[in-house]
Amino acid sequence: MIKFESVHLKQKEKTIFTALDFAVQKNDKILIQGKSGTGKTTLFRTILGFESIDKGSVIFNGRAVTRNHIRNIRKEIFYLSQDIDLKNEKVGTLIDEVCDHNSVNGRGNTRFAQWLAFLDLDETILDQWVEQLSGGERQRIGLLLGFLLDRPVWLLDEPTSALDNGMKKKIADYILDLPKTIVIISHDDVWNHDERLKIKGVI
Repeated sequence: MIKFESVHLKQKEKTIFTALDFAVQKNDKILIQGKSGTGKTTLFRTILGFESIDKGSVIFNGRAVTRNHIRNIRKEIFYLSQDIDLKNEKVGTLIDEVCDHNSVNGRGNTRFAQWLAFLDLDETILDQWVEQLSGGERQRIGLLLGFLLDRPVWLLDEPTSALDNGMKKKIADYILDLPKTIVIISHDDVWNHDERLKIKGVI
């Protein structure tokens, strides 16, 4: 489903990837490990077409990650960035805009209230501005958007870093049971010890 074939990438004279070969099959659950600054987030950015490689190829579901294909490729991916980059507006408005833009049911989804409760979010959060949210609330709103968009491939960069241990475990169990292709970057122990994950130190 996702293939890196002899990928080379250098940024500002720093070599990030040298002949990187890496593959993810449909419905794989992969945990990417490596020291900080070694290119883990860059791996995601190349799949999404935000970083251009110098040599080799990145293939997504049989299509090269190029300008010609990237718009359609991104429609199949839910990406949760490490800094949870959300537009600063009321949470309810943000959810409505994201769902309307992607032609999916948002707050009208029959499972919306269930997901709010699962993520331990009160409905009053919908009237709060994004900049007022804590780091943990931002992560949970980001995950809520993932549930609503329901895309087949998830790229999650430190998705549980700001959550308490109970919520980390609950979310990890839920995500790893989803019938999706999921690649996770995380230093949290909750992911390290789960047998459903294939652990790869590709960087």
